[in-house]
Amino acid sequence: MISNNSLRPLTAGILAAGLVLAAGVLSYALTASVQEFRSFERVVEVKGLAEREVAADTAIWPLKVVRAGNSQQTIYEELDADIKAIQTFLLNNGFSQDDISIAAPNVLDKLAERWATEDVGLRYTGEQTLTVYTNQVDNVRALRQRLSELGKQGVSLSGNAYETQVEYHFNGLNAIKPSMIEESARNAREVALRFAEHSNSELGKIRSANQGQFSIYDRDSNTPHLKIVRVVSTVEYQLVD
Repeated sequence: MISNNSLRPLTAGILAAGLVLAAGVLSYALTASVQEFRSFERVVEVKGLAEREVAADTAIWPLKVVRAGNSQQTIYEELDADIKAIQTFLLNNGFSQDDISIAAPNVLDKLAERWATEDVGLRYTGEQTLTVYTNQVDNVRALRQRLSELGKQGVSLSGNAYETQVEYHFNGLNAIKPSMIEESARNAREVALRFAEHSNSELGKIRSANQGQFSIYDRDSNTPHLKIVRVVSTVEYQLVD
C-alpha cells in the first residue's frame, strides 16, 4: 500500500510540469499575438490624385435691360420692345424658345419711396431680365461678342458685369467618375509601392480605402468655360516582409 507521504513528491512533480507546460503555451500565444499585432500595425497610408480638364456643357446667360423715364407706360413698352429684340436676336442665331426664359418686369416709382423728394430726376426706372439656359456653350461665347448689334438697335442692356455674368457648368461628372476613381487608386498604389521598396518591404493587402469628394472649378479666371475635375483617394496598405 502506497502512503500519502510517498504520493506527495509525485503530485508536486506533475503540478510543476503542468505549470511549465502552461507557461510555455502562454508564452507562445503571447509571442504569436505580438508578432501578429506588429504585422498588423505595419501599414502605409497614401493618397492618389486624379485630375482632368473638361469643357463646360451648360451655360446660363442672363441678359438684363434697363430703362428710365417719367412715364410708367413708356417704361413698360420700352422694356417689352428690348426683350423682344433680344429674343429675335437669339432665335435668329441658333437658340430655341425652350432655351429662353423671361422674368417679369420690375418698375420703380421713385416718388413712392419714403426718402423721395420732388427732385428725383426721371421718376420711373425699370428693368427686366431674359435668361438663356442652354448646352450651346460655344454659341453663347460667340454671341456675347456681338452684343453691340443689339446696342445699335437701341436695346438698353445693363452694363452691370456681375448681374450679367455667364455661368458655365459641367454636368457630365457621372460619365467620368469610374475612370477617375480607377486612376486615383492606381496612382495611390504606385506611391505605396515606392514606399515599400524604400523600406525593404512588400506591399500587402488594402486595409482601408476612402474616395474623396469630387471638386469642379474653373481652370482660370479668363476661361470659366474650361473646368478642372479633381478627386483624391486615400488608401491604407499593409506592409509585409
